[in-house]
Amino acid sequence: MDPRRRSFLRGALREATAAAPPPAPPRPPWALTPDARFTERCTRCGDCSRACPVQLIHPGDGGFPRIDFQARGCDECGACSRACPTGAIAPAGSVPAFVWRVEVDRQRCLGERQVECRICAEACDTGALRCVPALGGISRLRLDTEACTGCGACVAPCPVQALSMVAPAAAPDR
Repeated sequence: MDPRRRSFLRGALREATAAAPPPAPPRPPWALTPDARFTERCTRCGDCSRACPVQLIHPGDGGFPRIDFQARGCDECGACSRACPTGAIAPAGSVPAFVWRVEVDRQRCLGERQVECRICAEACDTGALRCVPALGGISRLRLDTEACTGCGACVAPCPVQALSMVAPAAAPDR
């Protein structure tokens, strides 16, 4: 299924006519990549969504499961992986849970606008987001992309929605 067709039907003509297809939506942890492999295997049964104890997985375009980080992040418990009957979600721990990483919109970030805010760094358990003290000023947000697991725990608490999850240009096949 070509995602550009769905974009066209939704009125997103610009996305649909672009040379590259739009990026895949955030899928459950351990979802097969590229997205075409996931959508080939996924039957849209909803078992992963029902198994998620924090209700992070919801039906997306075409009924395929996606993660919505606007409410909370993923704790990588593995319930969705155990519930998937088709193998569209690989066994938990067999590969890294997520292929995407956090991206900071520096124009929206409060720290970049000289307002003290450490909320995202406090939500990040891996230390991928840190607030580094600045001499004579407020702390500045520093992102360590290598430490980011893609769990999305930092997205929801941001008061100005300056954080989003993005897939790398070339996600590894799994």
